[in-house]
This record gives sequence, structure tokens and C-alpha cells, in this order.
Amino acid sequence: MSPAEPGAGEDIAALAKGGRTNFFGFLLRLAARLPFLFIAGRIYGAEALGRFAYAVLVVEFAAQIATLGLKRGLAQQLSATDKPHVCVVWDGMLVAFLASAAATIFLAIFPQLMFPNSPIHGLEWLLPLVVFAVAGSDVALAALAYRHNVQATVTARAIVEPWTISIAAFLLSFLSSRDGLIIAYMISMAAALAASLWPLYRSYGFAKGWRPQPVALWTIAHRNVPLAAADAIEWGSRRLDIAILGLFFSPAIVGVYYVAQQVASLPQKLKTSFDPILGPVITQKLGEKDLKAVARQVRQVGFWIIAAQAGIALALGIPGEAVMGLVGPAFVGGTGALAFLLAAEVVAATAAVSEAALVYVARHRNLMISLLMIAVQAALSVALILGMRALDWPEKVQAAGPALALAIALALASVLKARLLCRILDAPVSGWRWPLVWAAASAAVVGYLATLLPEWTELVVGIPLILGTFGAIIWKRGFTHEDRILFRMRKNEEVEATLPPPPGAVPPAR
Repeated sequence: MSPAEPGAGEDIAALAKGGRTNFFGFLLRLAARLPFLFIAGRIYGAEALGRFAYAVLVVEFAAQIATLGLKRGLAQQLSATDKPHVCVVWDGMLVAFLASAAATIFLAIFPQLMFPNSPIHGLEWLLPLVVFAVAGSDVALAALAYRHNVQATVTARAIVEPWTISIAAFLLSFLSSRDGLIIAYMISMAAALAASLWPLYRSYGFAKGWRPQPVALWTIAHRNVPLAAADAIEWGSRRLDIAILGLFFSPAIVGVYYVAQQVASLPQKLKTSFDPILGPVITQKLGEKDLKAVARQVRQVGFWIIAAQAGIALALGIPGEAVMGLVGPAFVGGTGALAFLLAAEVVAATAAVSEAALVYVARHRNLMISLLMIAVQAALSVALILGMRALDWPEKVQAAGPALALAIALALASVLKARLLCRILDAPVSGWRWPLVWAAASAAVVGYLATLLPEWTELVVGIPLILGTFGAIIWKRGFTHEDRILFRMRKNEEVEATLPPPPGAVPPAR
């Protein structure tokens, strides 16, 4: 299907609209995440932050499994069912609730999984309850994204959640410098759940006549096992480094690395925020057997994500010492890890976008590649740490080993997943374009000059200049007409106006 055809225009319009919303959401998330890191680093310190990071890692991993792949699998089920969509959504919510209950009980019985090196007291015993909030919010937002409502994701994830945890962490610091971060996290997850359920009700309403069907629920869970495993592995690949560091280093080192990871994960949110809108578009085209359109969608979104992540990586990585120094002088030692983590996000873009289609057309082979990737990452991380330790290198250098291992493993996954999808769709899927090199080289020169300025000027002036230089060259040399739809806001977007509602959609509740 050529870009000029109406169907192709509708696909790009839907993706572009979601992309615009998600880019705005990224800016909001950036504005909200930095205050939290500043508060956590300056008030609570690296050791408390490392303890918090490990506990959250375990809880969110449990929540990731509890969603049972419904973040992406729900779109496929909604596309292929004759049941009222509100009933399908409630089935999914119940499955996630039951899985969350199992995960919560398990963590309540074995709390040392969350706090392996420190005693547990106070409200920390309630931390496993967060699994319900995270899983429920993920499923609700996936259901909303099927109806092209990406704004709900931006509101819950980019506004409510980060600002709540920032404000709560600051206020709780006056009561407890030990538990404040964890309690603030619990409050923010509850707020995000509320911000997800309200638009879900407005869009789908109540499920009149819905009854739980145990056989159907088991079928949903069984069918989504490959999806759930792929999601857990992809999520785990970005947390495995923290887990490994926790085994080899003190909580203070983990805290420094956690800050670098949080800064580097900001561009990753651009990719993950495309998932809700990309999934439904892909599943609809697969239902029509239009494989060429799927390949074109993957190429289009792949380029958008690579370009955005590369620009952000340069803007945050070149003045990396100044960025880490904002959190506190003790965190500057994590600059090397930050550089590798930002590079990892750029090389991961192709694998991530290819996986958005592979989970529907080759889920088991995609799972095998993901397992290979995480095995390479784990083995290489341990080898790098032990090798540098044998050479008696400084701890802050050793701690960058898992970040380098992650970048190498993700690069391997990108090559393998893109080649697999290319063979299945019989069409190119890579979003790579040569103007990315020209833009990166120009932005690097501007960034180097910015590092010669005083620290605050380097951040306030340097980051916008790096982004502006990169963006200007991509806009002029790298973007096609379809790409410019992403950023061009028009009063009358004729193509978007032609978008049909998703199958089975009903008017939102008033």
C-alpha cells in the first residue's frame, strides 16, 4: 500500500497523533522526573535511594508478570472478538487482579526479596499491594489506547505518577528519611491507578450482564504466556543491571547507578508510549493480511523513535557530568554508566519496534531471541565486573560494566529481530536513515562547545542547543512528508478526521 492511499494515510495519522501526544508526555515526564531525582539524591542520599531502587525493582517485576501480556495482548483480543468490548476488558482486568493477588501473597510471605540487606518495618510491609495498582493501571491504559486514547497514558504516567511521587517524597522527608521514598512510591502508584480507571469508565462504561467465565479466563492467560514472557524479559533487561549491581556493590553504588538509569530511561519512554497506539494499528492490519502496511508502520515509527532517542541521548549524555551533578556531587561518578545507558536506548529502538509486530506474527521465535539477549547481558555483565575487579579498577568504573553489557546485548537483539521480521513480512523494516549520522555529528560539535561553559549555562543553554541542532538537521534532511505529520499541528487534520473508530467501539459514557 502506498503512502498516498487512504488506508496508509489513516495508519500514519493514527500513529502521528499518538506520537505527538507521547512526545508532549515525554517533556512532561522529563520535567517531573528531575525534581524527584533531585529530592531523592539531595535529601535522602545514595544509600536510601539504592535500597528504594531494589525494592521497586522486585515489585514492578511482579506487576509486569501479573499483567500476563495484556498490555499488548488486549489489543489483539479486542480486534478478534464478537463479545462486547467492555466485557473483554473486564475479563482482562479480572485476570490481572487474580495474578496480582498471587504475586502480592508471594512477596508478603518472602519480603526479603524486596529488602535483602536491611530490616523491614512500618508501612514497608504493605509495599506488595502496589502490584495491584501497577498491573491494573497497565491493563486499563491498554484498553484506552485501543480506542486511540493516548492522552490517558500521558496523564497517568507523565503527570499524576511522577508529580505525586516528587511532592510526596519531599513532604515525607520531614517525617522519615528512611521510609519516605517507598511510601511516596506507594502513594504515586495509587494515584496513577485512579487516573487510569476514571477514563476507562468514561470510555467503556459498566459491563452490564458481564459474568466471570473461568474457562475463558484461563484461555486468555494461557494464550498470553509468550506475550507475558516477552514483556517480562524486555522489562527485565532494563532492570537486570540493578539486580546484578546489588549482588556486587553497596546500596550507595546502586543508588548512583539508579539515578543514571532513571535519566537514561527517559528516552525509552518514547518507545514504550508508542506501544499502546502501535499495537492496535498493527493488529488491525494483520487482520486484513496487509503485511506491507505493517512493515511500513514499523519503519516509520522506528525512524521516529531512533531520531528522538538519539537527539535526547546526545543532549543528556554530552553534558552528563552536569546532569548527574544536579542530583548531588556523589552522583557524578555515574556519568560513564549514563553514557552507556543512553547509547543502549538508541540501539534498542529497532529491536523494540520490531518486537511490536513479532509478538503477533512470531511470538515464540521473538521470545527465543529475547532469552538469548538477556542471557548475553547477564553473562557479559558479570564478566566485565569480575574482569575490571581483577585489574583493580575503581568501583565507579566497574559499576559501568552492566551498562556496557546492556548496550551490546540490545544491539544484538536489534539485528536479530529486525532480520526475522524482514523475512516474515518480506519487506524492509529498519528505520535507519543516513541523515541521523549528519545530525549526530553536528549536535556533538555543538555539545562539545557547550561543555566549555560554566555548569549551569552548560545545562540551560547547551541542552536546548544540542536538541535544536539535531532536530533542525533531521527535519530538513531526514524527514519525509509523512514524518512531518508527527510535529505539524493543523487546525483541520483531514486525514485524522477520516479515522474510523476501532471495531466494537461505543460512544464514551457521559
